[in-house]
Amino acid sequence: MERRVAIIGAGTSGLIACKYVLEMGFNPIVFEVEEGVGGQWRHTMESTKLQNNKQTYHFSDFPWPSSVKEDNPSSKQVLEYLNSYAEHFSIIPYIRFNSKVIDIDYVGESNEEMKSWELWGGTGRPFCSKGTWHIAVQDTKNFSMQVHKAEFVILCIGKYSGFPNIPEFPPGQGPAVFKGKVMHSMDYSALENEAAAELIKRKRVTIIGSQKSALDVAAECANANGVKYPCTIIQRTAHWFLPDMNFWGVIVGFLYLNRFAELLIHKPGEPFLLGLVATLLSPLRWGISKLVETALKWKLPLKKYGLVPNHSFLQDVSSCLIAVLPDNFFDKLEEGSIVIKKSQSFSFCREGVMIDGEAKPVETDVVILATGYKGDQKLKSIFKSPIFQNHIIGSASSTVPLYRQIIHPRIPQLAMIGYAESLSNICGSEMKCQWLVHFLDGNIELPSIRDMEKNVKLWEDNMKQYGGRYYWKSCIASCGIWYQDQLCKDMKQNPRV
Repeated sequence: MERRVAIIGAGTSGLIACKYVLEMGFNPIVFEVEEGVGGQWRHTMESTKLQNNKQTYHFSDFPWPSSVKEDNPSSKQVLEYLNSYAEHFSIIPYIRFNSKVIDIDYVGESNEEMKSWELWGGTGRPFCSKGTWHIAVQDTKNFSMQVHKAEFVILCIGKYSGFPNIPEFPPGQGPAVFKGKVMHSMDYSALENEAAAELIKRKRVTIIGSQKSALDVAAECANANGVKYPCTIIQRTAHWFLPDMNFWGVIVGFLYLNRFAELLIHKPGEPFLLGLVATLLSPLRWGISKLVETALKWKLPLKKYGLVPNHSFLQDVSSCLIAVLPDNFFDKLEEGSIVIKKSQSFSFCREGVMIDGEAKPVETDVVILATGYKGDQKLKSIFKSPIFQNHIIGSASSTVPLYRQIIHPRIPQLAMIGYAESLSNICGSEMKCQWLVHFLDGNIELPSIRDMEKNVKLWEDNMKQYGGRYYWKSCIASCGIWYQDQLCKDMKQNPRV
């Protein structure tokens, strides 16, 4: 049968997927809704920089250009780097820009047949089923529709765009009663730099959120308006932040991101002896987390501003929530250009935002909701079949259940790259794509659907153990080396090179 491969999304993961699929001899087609490559990096605030040091965030076969001197390149430099990668490996001709995928539909095999399968896709192989994916694509310029067919689909759509998480409010307490402007941080980041600057200029801005995007927007507002129009952050939960990555990134790497550090962590499917070692060394694991927390509380005035988290540093590492503070963030708190208020809930009134414990509203002109995204809903919406939609988020699982963080045991001829997170997504996506093309070429044999689902459950339980309430983010940072070892073993390669 034909072996047509369609890739949805031309962000970082989509570019990597296309490059490896091309090297394996396939002729892929990539659908990208934007006018160029880069995904999220096309819509960032002017002040956004790469969180990682560039030495830990680069393609294995395409180094950063010598002209980039900064350790943490700007968003513009990252976008230029991704464009150079796409051009160097001749990926651009395979991309159809301004092409929005409305939905994908698996046609050719009945639901009853698929329910009876013991092996993935009926055979355990990628191109041996009768079904074909029908991909409905809309041209974003002339709004014409086309349906493309492919035997295999690779989803690289990410989860931090498209579907913003908007809180729900009781009647009469939502944005409609507010006289000012309300928007999500996604829409703010999508503005041109001049429009964004004009929006916040000489405005009282209130930001709802406690993670990286909330702090970045607040810093941008503080830089624009100073103490005359202070920016207010309303947050429910404090998280651990690093002052920078030049020094602290090395410490985190030594303490958490190496083989010895993973001896302290229970790993999915580990043998008895490794589990025993992790149990015996658990006091050391606790002690390292406390050491980092103590150092951060000594370095930063967290207690003064009520920013000491109630959970461990290890939990934020395990949930991929560790981030770097904006430049001079605590100086802005000290001078009063940023004000932080803690509240478990909030609501709108005509003048601004009502929060717990305060009789008067926080008077404001603009409210920016840095409240995250519904990545699972975004993924669910792309499937036309209600059965596949239910497979994605309708089960007892609270994460998207992916075997090897790549394929769903119950959805045939489809892979997902870039949904599961790590602390360096380029490296993670490269490893996954290498595994995927080995599978597409017939060099990896999958276990039964039942065994794959058991393996998925092991990984979910592990994320729940260390990630706490944020384990649904599908972050594999705390046992990332163990995960990559499993991929290498599947590919019959030595993981300890």
